[in-house]
Amino acid sequence: MNLTELNGIATAMVAPGKGILAADESSGTIKKRFDAIGVESTEENRRDYREMLFRSRDAMSQYISGVILYDETIWQDAKDGTPLVKLIEQSGAIPGIKVDEGTQALPMCPGETVTVGLDKLAERLKKYYERGARFAKWRAVIDIGSDIPSMTAISVNAHALARYAALCQAAQIVPIVEPEVLMDGDHDIDRCYEVTQRVLNKTFQELRVQRVALEGMVLKPNMAISGKKCAKQASVEEVAEKTIRLLKACVPAAVPGIAFLSGGQSDEEATAHLNAMHRLGPLPWGLTFSYGRALQAAPQKAWSGKAENVAAGQRAFSHRARMNGLASKGEWQSSLEKKAA
Repeated sequence: MNLTELNGIATAMVAPGKGILAADESSGTIKKRFDAIGVESTEENRRDYREMLFRSRDAMSQYISGVILYDETIWQDAKDGTPLVKLIEQSGAIPGIKVDEGTQALPMCPGETVTVGLDKLAERLKKYYERGARFAKWRAVIDIGSDIPSMTAISVNAHALARYAALCQAAQIVPIVEPEVLMDGDHDIDRCYEVTQRVLNKTFQELRVQRVALEGMVLKPNMAISGKKCAKQASVEEVAEKTIRLLKACVPAAVPGIAFLSGGQSDEEATAHLNAMHRLGPLPWGLTFSYGRALQAAPQKAWSGKAENVAAGQRAFSHRARMNGLASKGEWQSSLEKKAA
């Protein structure tokens, strides 16, 4: 393992003013997104849509540091025969790959899941590296309910995340470690804080046990935030303050960077929260975004599967990328959204 190289890639992934585009929706998820805009989810349509994003010159070269791809996408070629991976590299961004294979019910733990995909991961990583992937992603899902999460669910998911991360580093690939505490549910921000703290502490304990080099990874956590169904939604300031307090308590300074998931927040909420965190003074790690829906909802709608809308889709994508790029330096203002509209 060449740690200097891994650290260089991880640092580039969280460079100031840039963030990671999560374009790794599974076939089921992208079908839901396409259904919403009345587009059939065929392999060709999925390719055309993602090609539109990767050819968005402004967004990709100025505000996007890396792109997380789905297995189908990493092997696809653009309409003109250029591998999609090459389009990403040509823009100056780093190609990455989602390697987990989704979740399964966790035995003896009703309502809880464990992420699978460790079998044969070493061989898959080798092939992905040859194709150009320089980082990978694995998502663990922790739900909050009346009696959950159990320590069992937190432990097995943290163990799998660390196993995955160690395999990535052995393959010279930077692991994005994503323990997501879901914002579904009616819990308040303090309950989210408490669960996320347990999850992060257990995850870093496992990473150390399995000898993962913290300098060669990126953390992709949720923010400390109220559940969607909670009657009292925390303010932007409270989300920022509690999230930063939580991360400072749990995330070692050796980690080069943290890239948040949006987790169901609206486009502007995700941007405003990130921006407010950067206003709280210097941080020990790079802090940016790794958004999927919060970067893509607008371009999907603008494109709607029509070739004549590609330019409009790219404009919408560039706008969201720029807004989040500014937020990752604490320079975003809501008035910039109104101007664009």
